[in-house]
Amino acid sequence: MIQPPEIIRVTKPRVSCDGSGDIPAALGHPRVFLEIDEHGYVDCGYCDRRFVLIGGPADTPEVAGLPDIASGASL
Repeated sequence: MIQPPEIIRVTKPRVSCDGSGDIPAALGHPRVFLEIDEHGYVDCGYCDRRFVLIGGPADTPEVAGLPDIASGASL
């Protein structure tokens, strides 16, 4: 399994991702809204960033080894 390129810890279960960060948003991908479910994390289907809910069940050092969850992604 390929490790996610970046893990971002968040405080709310609904997050958005446009692929920006160190690069301008225009060079990223379309903005998508993701919903963290009972697993405690979700992966962006475009850039594979993993969003982990702080205090959730996946908020552990082993989160990088968990399987991809890209469901729940919406435009």
